[in-house]
Amino acid sequence: MKTRINGLGRLWVCGGMILWGAVSCSTPAGRPTGLELFNGKDLADWKSVLADPAVPMDQVWSVQGGILTCQGTPLGFLYREPAAGNFRLAVEYRWPPGHTPGNSGIFTRLNAPFSPLPCAVEVQLKYGNAGDVFGLQGKPIARGQPRFFEIRQHPEGGDIAGISKLLEAENPPGEWNRVEILARGERYRVWLNGKLVNDVSGVHPGAGLIGLQSEGGVIQFRRVTLQPLD
Repeated sequence: MKTRINGLGRLWVCGGMILWGAVSCSTPAGRPTGLELFNGKDLADWKSVLADPAVPMDQVWSVQGGILTCQGTPLGFLYREPAAGNFRLAVEYRWPPGHTPGNSGIFTRLNAPFSPLPCAVEVQLKYGNAGDVFGLQGKPIARGQPRFFEIRQHPEGGDIAGISKLLEAENPPGEWNRVEILARGERYRVWLNGKLVNDVSGVHPGAGLIGLQSEGGVIQFRRVTLQPLD
């Protein structure tokens, strides 16, 4: 998202080991062992939604050398099955050398009807704001928790509720970052480069698809690993 509401800043810094279900700044124990949504070769099984439907998908998204590159325009996203409600998701991304860092995001629990900014829970990747969590197009996130903000009638995203990140953890432009998301019921936790950057409650619990956003900046991805959870 391009709209940024400042949160309350850093709340705490902690260390130590983590088990799934504990709160820590450490990365979740282990790594997702599940479906590699991006095969490193092509965009098989992926579909696109773009603000300009006349633009072909391969003009925006391309694969070379095991890396998926998004040109950032027009606004839109890639998405694919399976749908997941409770899951672990790991995504590796970077702002490539030679380009100004921009805006993108990871869509989860993404539902039809599709628009360039869809009904989804977004984990923000915008440079400087990576780790914010949004509910787009009226997808609810409960009020009353720290760092909550709300945007009414955003021109593309509709009514938006969000939780600002706890702390900065993004690597410098040109370096790879690893985002890990643990979604269980109404709770979302997000780690960036091994640090807990968001812990959100009261998220809409329904299942949906996974998507990668095109929003104004050249961005690269190299792994997208989904582990559905019972």
